Order: sequence, then structure tokens, then C-alpha cells
Amino acid sequence: MTTHRLPDFNDVTAAAARLAGHAVRTPLLSSPALDELTGARILVKAEPLQRTGSFKFRGAWNALSQLSEAQRARGVVAFSSGNHAQGVAEAARLLGVHAIIVMPSDAPAIKQRGVIARGAELRLYDRETESREAIAREISETTGAALIPSFDHPHIIAGQGTAGLELFEDMAARGLRADTLVCCLGGGGLIGGINLAAAALSPQTEVWGAEPEGFDDHARSLVSGRRERNARQSGSLCDALLSESPGALTFAINQTRLAGVAVISDADALHAMRAAFEHLKLVLEPGGAAALAAVLSGRVEVKGRTVVVIASGGNVDPAVFARALA
Repeated sequence: MTTHRLPDFNDVTAAAARLAGHAVRTPLLSSPALDELTGARILVKAEPLQRTGSFKFRGAWNALSQLSEAQRARGVVAFSSGNHAQGVAEAARLLGVHAIIVMPSDAPAIKQRGVIARGAELRLYDRETESREAIAREISETTGAALIPSFDHPHIIAGQGTAGLELFEDMAARGLRADTLVCCLGGGGLIGGINLAAAALSPQTEVWGAEPEGFDDHARSLVSGRRERNARQSGSLCDALLSESPGALTFAINQTRLAGVAVISDADALHAMRAAFEHLKLVLEPGGAAALAAVLSGRVEVKGRTVVVIASGGNVDPAVFARALA
């Protein structure tokens, strides 16, 4: 098994240079209604406006663009519930690389269609009875395709960290400082990269994670001091956040930087989706709304503070979105 070094802020700035001209610099949105609801100044980093509808393109491009020509010719394989899958598929399409995506059969149809539309080959598996890692490893060993992990790799973490680099730069340009930042937690790659940016550019900012009930592996890991595992692999609307456990690299970064982790319910996520649509005109998927849900539910105390919320993705099936609006 390859042991990777921990990425640092220099890796994040290098990733930003690679992403220039390829990724969208997503805006920070605000709403007087959200400020009034929370008693805080809320700014929302709108990653649903990123290529493929989530932050995942950032890490995928940073990883694939560093592959050798020989490796690109052999292709890539990735496993994902959908957003990393689409990010890898899009990066591979742009680079002319064949991609095989291992995705759970219960992944939202919109995410499966997104992978296929970008020309990638889709391999479905049963989330409860099969191991996506084992399937991807077998494909990699058989075909020579490079395995592109969804979060626990320095290139992925650094790429996701460019979202943090952007938001802290944009905050500084407005003369603002973030007292609190709240971000979703799945495997920890996004918040890990953001923590690298926060440590360098805004060390006073308190960083909180948000994860779904029944999948609170980061919350339990912070208490125990070791990486805890989730007993289940499915059973939450927040499909994008259902990782088995924190990554080795991501937990090494996040353990020392996280102020805490808020655990949110499906109902909290649906409420936040509706609030984002009504007040920001922004479409979020349940997992993408987790951070906003943590704030609106009061699970992270924000009153009187300047708060950045990461809205991480918007690839939601219409039926789930209709449920949120209803």
C-alpha cells in the first residue's frame, strides 16, 4: 500500500494554478433573510455552481492533470456515490482519458446520468454487500488504470482546498474576517483542504464539520482520538456524505484543526435545502446542505458572528428536491 505525505498550503496554491481557466471561481452569496434567521452574518460558498455541480471537480482535475502521458493512456478508475464520479468523468473527458466509475446502484439517477453523459464507463455495485474499494482495486490491477480516490490523497485534498483559498481571498477583498466556517464531512477531503487554507490565511477562524445522523464517524473519532467506522453504508438522504470512516490523511489534518462536528438529521437537511432555494435561489442536494443545516438548526452557535457556510453540491434528484420544497 502506498503511503502518501500530508499535503500543505503550498500544494493548495499549486492546485489553484493548475485549476486556473478550468474550474469556476464560485461566489460567496449572502441573504438578509439568512442573517435575520441566525442573528449572524452568513456568507455561502456556492459550489453547486462549480463544474459538474459540486466541489469535486477541483480535486479530480488536480489529480488527473498530474498523471503522466503513459498513465493517461491506461485510463483511470474511481469509486464514488456520484459527485467525485462526475468530477473524475469531467476531468477525464477534458483530458481525453478513459474513465471507469464504480458507483452504488442506489446513487441518485441524476448523478448516474451525469457520469454517462461525460463519456465514462459506469460499474454499479450493491452498497450493503460489496466493497467499492475492492472492485476499483481489481479494475486497476487488471487494466493498469490509475486509481483516483475520492478523498484520501494529497492531490485530491489540495484540489478541494482551492475552495478555501478562494473564499479567504474573497473575504479579505471585502475587508471581512470569518469567525466561523462550517463545512460538510464525508471522507474529510474538502474540509481537510479548507483547513490547510484556513491555517495559512485565517488561523483565527473556527472550523466546524457537519455530518448526518447515523454516520457521525468524525464526531466519534474526535472524541476517541482514532478513526471510527460507521456501522451502516446506507440509510440517509445525505448520500454524498456516507463514507465508511475518516481518511488517514484527512483525519491527520482535521483532528488538530476542527473545533467540533455538528450532527444533522435528514429533516434538517431538507429544511436547509428549502432555505437555500428561497433565500439564495440556490439548488442544494441533502449532503450539500449539511453545513447550512448545522447553522440553521442551531447545532453550531453562530449568533453575532461572521460565518462562512460551504454549500458543497447541488446534484439532487427532482423527487428529493420536491420533498424539500414541500
